Amino acid sequence: MRAVWRTDIGLVRRSNQDSLLIGDEIHPVYAVADGMGGHRGGDIASTMAVDGLKLCLAGQAPSPEGIRRCFEQITGSIYARQQHDSALSGMGTTLTMLWEAEDFVYLGHVGDSRAYLLRGGTFTQQSTDHSLVGELVKSGVLDEQEARVYPYRNVVTRAVGTEQHIRCDTAIIDKQPGDRWLLCSDGLTEHVTGDEIRRMMGMPDMEQGADALVQAALAAGGQDNITLILLEVTA
Repeated sequence: MRAVWRTDIGLVRRSNQDSLLIGDEIHPVYAVADGMGGHRGGDIASTMAVDGLKLCLAGQAPSPEGIRRCFEQITGSIYARQQHDSALSGMGTTLTMLWEAEDFVYLGHVGDSRAYLLRGGTFTQQSTDHSLVGELVKSGVLDEQEARVYPYRNVVTRAVGTEQHIRCDTAIIDKQPGDRWLLCSDGLTEHVTGDEIRRMMGMPDMEQGADALVQAALAAGGQDNITLILLEVTA
């Protein structure tokens, strides 16, 4: 897959606690992590997550079992780190990744960063938000419009490293030439609607599309760090 990526501190935060991974191996891994737990803790947690993915999955053939095993190792490492440093207490991170094989991509996901797929004009969110507002939307208590202004929409219900063990979502999706994938932190989805994301993902020039996504989030307030990876399946 061809990849372009962007990360921006936004207009409010004093530091960028997002991290990303762009793989360059036979089975490359692409990932976005959005850290939480204070200035230092969030940065450390997200960095540990993407570094752990790169180390854990290197040289392996993609599989759901490999993803689950790696997420478990990463969450254990982050949890242990904060047990030995009280200044990092409560740190954790979202982690959303794609692991590319010849005919499929393998999705691994925890938290409220997102994975979107644009295929032949059909736009779908392939990840499930592990957040309070995500659960309320899923249960029908809130609709999408109400969710965008819900006061507790940033409360994450599942994160990597906040507990000793983790349960991650996995999926296997076939590859089709022309597919566009987007991995992104909630600094983008907090401000940019699904229709806008779909339009910018589909721009012929991927570099322009990535720039447009970041600029849209900044123009709408840029309240959080903004990180994205835009991918295209080539023939």
